[in-house]
Amino acid sequence: MRFFKFKRLKIVEQIGIVFLFAVLIPMTVSGFIINNVNQQSMRYQLRESAVLIANMVSDEIDFFTNTVNGNLEQIAFSLKYIPSIRQKQNYLKSISSTFDHCEKIEIVNSKENLEKIHTENANLNKATVSVPLDDRSFLVATYTLETLQDEIFQSLKDDRRQIYVMTNDGKLIASHNYTDSVFKETIDLLPQKMRVDTPVIFGDVKNQPIVYVHKKDPAITIIVNTTAKVTQTAINENRAKIILSILFAILVIIFITALYIYYLYINIRQLFKGIIAISKGNYERQIRLLTTAFTPHEIVFLAFEFNRMAGEIHKSYLQLKENNIELEKLNEFRTNLIDTVSHELRTPLTSIQGYTSRLLRQDIKIDDETRQKSLRIIKEQSERLKRLIEDLLTIPDIEGMRLRTNVESVWLPEVLETARMLVKNKDNKEIVINIKEDFANVQGDKNRLEQVFVNLIENAVKYAYADTKIIVDGVVEEDCARIFVQNECDVIPPDKLDKLFEKFIRLDDNTTRTTRGTGLGLFIVKGLVEAMQGQIKLHSDEECGFCAEIILKLAKDEAVVDAKSN
Repeated sequence: MRFFKFKRLKIVEQIGIVFLFAVLIPMTVSGFIINNVNQQSMRYQLRESAVLIANMVSDEIDFFTNTVNGNLEQIAFSLKYIPSIRQKQNYLKSISSTFDHCEKIEIVNSKENLEKIHTENANLNKATVSVPLDDRSFLVATYTLETLQDEIFQSLKDDRRQIYVMTNDGKLIASHNYTDSVFKETIDLLPQKMRVDTPVIFGDVKNQPIVYVHKKDPAITIIVNTTAKVTQTAINENRAKIILSILFAILVIIFITALYIYYLYINIRQLFKGIIAISKGNYERQIRLLTTAFTPHEIVFLAFEFNRMAGEIHKSYLQLKENNIELEKLNEFRTNLIDTVSHELRTPLTSIQGYTSRLLRQDIKIDDETRQKSLRIIKEQSERLKRLIEDLLTIPDIEGMRLRTNVESVWLPEVLETARMLVKNKDNKEIVINIKEDFANVQGDKNRLEQVFVNLIENAVKYAYADTKIIVDGVVEEDCARIFVQNECDVIPPDKLDKLFEKFIRLDDNTTRTTRGTGLGLFIVKGLVEAMQGQIKLHSDEECGFCAEIILKLAKDEAVVDAKSN
């Protein structure tokens, strides 16, 4: 028993699975790895930057202290050359105003007074800087702590870490981004024993490094605290950038892949539709691709070859269709030929056979009049057979365009008169030829023209009303002559008029055969006229009944011209 049935996937489904395993999963794993590496890198960067900031603050304090001490030493040196105490006090008062944020500079006569001033300034959050003048007296300068804080944190205004500067007894003298809760937590983490003048990282959170610098001169401790907010901002910003970059890359890949799949799917559907159309017999169907930069060369090549194959199949189909039509025509021709031959040949052969048998009989006496009548009928039927055979033999030459004509200058009155004599006119209908003897000569084959007009006049006699005339007229127009053979008969509809030039087509019903004929007359007439570079037109209306118009070129002044119909 099979629990799993294999299902063949479509191209879109296959590309989706490949995209999942080849793009999405690898990029997701890569994103996690890159994020982890970034977090390690940011952790190292935060540690290094905290140490760097601690050193910067330490250097700023040293610079401030050295600057103030240097200034005081210069003042102390100058005081040695001022004789009176009053002058010294005035000098100190005047020079203290030149130092920024310096409240006063004074001379203290004992060490006890120096300690007293230092204690008072400490209680008032002020800084005290002193240099000895001699063994008993000191030069003391008092600064506000705001000055110290501005000097220290001037280059760290945009930094979001918390920075504390404390005395060794734990008193805060300067801070940056101070918050009371974080300050207390940081102080609790400060180790009991601290190394001197060396940045040390402490704390129990690896992504939040805290650095202290314990200085001996001046006796202060600098603490740089990397808060959780700073850490989250630095890591999360980079993490967000990485995630957005990966998402953007995935979206771009999805978009390009979707666009590629869209065009590929459309073109493949065109191939499917073309194949289905061919399978259903629509050999004219051509594949029209949506050609873009995303269309593979193989698809374009396949569509081109398919269209070429479909074109060849269509040509073969059309040729086969034409061959079938020709076969149907040949079959119809064979049927009509058998029918015509069996019908048209039987009657004259029967007559010839019957009258010949009568003439050969010895048991009866045949008078001269009967003998002449029998011979005349035999002759007429023989001529009828001859014309029928000639017509049948002319058909292959006309259809194969191999009909040869001896084109010469022909005098039409003579041709028409000969044709009138050859026409079978049992009903003795009047044939009127209105072609004068001075009618211009035309280019044509005399014998073929006689055959043309015999067929036309005989056809007009056959279908004309009783007691009506057959009229033959002619006119000369520019370089051609128009000859009209007209009779009075029923109007022939236009849809049947053009079909009269086809083989074995007759106006009467094939089953009744109300008039004799093979149905080849007008077909042969048209072939003969066109072989002589002429034209034939048929007209039928109530005024003229039926009219056959022959257009022939006028004869040139030169001698006989041989022509061949191709």
